[in-house]
This record gives sequence, C-alpha cells and structure tokens, in this order.
Amino acid sequence: MAEDSGQEKNEEPTQKRLDDAKKKGQIARSRELNTFVMLIVSAWLLMSQGGRVGSGLIAMMQNDFHVSRDIIFETQTPLVFFKQAILDGVLLIAPMMAILTVAAIAAPLSLGGWIFSMDSISPKFDKLDPIKGLPKLFSINGLVELGKAMLKISLVGLVGWLLFNSIFAELLGLSAEPLEQAVVHALTLIAHSFLILSAALIAIAAIDVPYQLHKHSKDLKMSLQEIKDEQKESEGSPEIKHRIRRTQMEMAQNRMMQEVPKADVIITNPSHYAIALKYDETSGSAPIMLAKGIDLMAAHIRNIALENNVPLVAAPPLARALYYSTEIDNEIPQGLYVSVAQVLAYIFQLKEAVKNHTPKPVPPQNIKVPPEFKQE
Repeated sequence: MAEDSGQEKNEEPTQKRLDDAKKKGQIARSRELNTFVMLIVSAWLLMSQGGRVGSGLIAMMQNDFHVSRDIIFETQTPLVFFKQAILDGVLLIAPMMAILTVAAIAAPLSLGGWIFSMDSISPKFDKLDPIKGLPKLFSINGLVELGKAMLKISLVGLVGWLLFNSIFAELLGLSAEPLEQAVVHALTLIAHSFLILSAALIAIAAIDVPYQLHKHSKDLKMSLQEIKDEQKESEGSPEIKHRIRRTQMEMAQNRMMQEVPKADVIITNPSHYAIALKYDETSGSAPIMLAKGIDLMAAHIRNIALENNVPLVAAPPLARALYYSTEIDNEIPQGLYVSVAQVLAYIFQLKEAVKNHTPKPVPPQNIKVPPEFKQE
C-alpha cells in the first residue's frame, strides 16, 4: 500500500519487520569481508605452516613415490602406494583445512549473526529470468558492485606489480638452491606475497561493511502507512475489535440474564436501575450480585424477574449504590450489609406470608445508605 500511495520510507523498521526479514534470510552480509577473512587466514597459515607443509611434501615424495624395482610390477602395489599418498596428503593439510572451516563460519557470523532460513535456500526460478534481472545491472547496487570489482582489480594489480618487482631477484635465485631449500623458500615467498595481497583487500572490506549495513537498514525502512497496516494486521482493525467486544458483551449479558431467575430479590430505582441479588444462608457469606443494568437492561432484568416470580423491591439509593460499588458475581461491600439485610428480611417475611397464606408485610421504606456509597 505504501508503494501505491508513493509514501517515502523514512521510518525505522518495527521489531516484527526485523523478525520477518530475518526469517527470510534478509540480514546484512558482506562478501568482501568473508573473502578478506578467508584470504588473510590462508596467508597466515601458509606463513606459519609453510615450512612444515613443504617438508611434508618432500617426505611424501621420498617415501610414497620411491618404489623398488622388485615390487613395481605387482598388481596391487601402485594402488597401495596411491592410497598411502592420499592419506599422507590429507593428514598434512587437515589442520589448515580445519582452521579455514572455522574462519569460513566465523566471518559471516561477525556481521549479521547465525541464521538458517529455508526461504533463502529455496529455488527461485524468477531470478533466472534475464529480462527481470536486467534492471539490476543498472541499479545503484549494480553500480556499487561494479565499482568494488574495478577497485579490487586495480588495487590487487598495483600491489601485485610492486610485489613482483621486489621479489623478482629471489625468484630467479631459487634455481640455484638445493631442492628441499628451494621448496621451503618458494613457499615462504608465496606466503608473504599472499599475505600482502590479502591485506590489500582490507580497504575493500572497510568500505563494503558499512555500505552493506547502511543498505540493509535502508531496505527495511518503512513508511507510515506500512506501520499502520502492520499494526492493523497484528492487532486487528478497529472494526473487527469492535465486533469482538460487542459479541463478548452480548455473551456476557446473556449469561447474566440466565442468572436472574436464580435471584432472591431485584432491587430497583424503580425504573432506571435493577440489581439482582442472591443470598445463601447456609454458606455464611455475603449476598452476591447476579446481574445489574440501567435503562433498557434494567427493564429486561425486571421482565425476566416478573416472569419467574422473583420479587422486586424499590430502593433507589440502595440500587444506585449497589450498581456502582459491586461487580457481577462478587459479594456486596461490607458497608451495605445493613441496608441489604433490611431488604432480605422483607423478602424472607414475604415468602413466609405467601407460604402460610398470611397478610403480606409492608415493604421497607427509606432504606439508609452510608454517605460514601451514595450516588446522585
């Protein structure tokens, strides 16, 4: 929607946007940093392990490729020596490969952290469409990648040319050295040259890392409309929330109305308020409010009470006090015990009179309500 409305994306991404991007594998990554780390570690390994590897190669040639004439024509001998040569070679470079594996994992972890996303590794055939990929060649990101490639070529070429001139004499002198010494010397030269060439790429990595972080942050920025849409999606639109609240209220009212026939008395205003109370003498607890309402709801409570022969008592101050001080299914407050007791006493007398066919008692008049419970 933001794209259609043309709004600018200047807002910082929400946590949901960041989490969704991470699930899709969209995190900051720098290939230049990964390349630099792998090359610099490889160069360091050549410098620190070059002598050992060179000596090991010479020993392999002397031991594995030196076969006596007596056994050279045996059928299985070449295979045995070949297997041994492979094993010796693997053991020789195994420590270096282990360190390079750690470096290959640690480099991307340093920028963006660890992430595994099936979405990022799933095949996307639309990326194979050359027509869709053509605009990327002329995008800002394409121009940046082209600039980095040209800078790498120029930088590595310049450093390589200067390095070659500085070691040219040593390279020519290798032919005059004994074989073992020449191998070690050559590996040392290669390691130093490799280290210098790799170190030159630190300039590229120093440029690419901030750029990738900036690009990732910019790609995730949101417009105000996108933030509003996300909030609606996560929290629900106001219309839906209103319908939910209305449905919940209707369900609560229906449950409340089902409790009205169980009440001992309905205290009324007499027209604006209606309070349904029930008192269980055996429980020893205070009376409980089963239902309450004003205006139309109060009229509905009164109608249900009349249909189920629940007595109504008009006590306006008490009805208002109970409505504002007590919630449904809760006991009435202690300050209203005496006031409610007068009503309940009348109800019990009324039930006895009906049962014994005696004159009905006079309803209580002018029931007093404590000042702190009075409602105007």
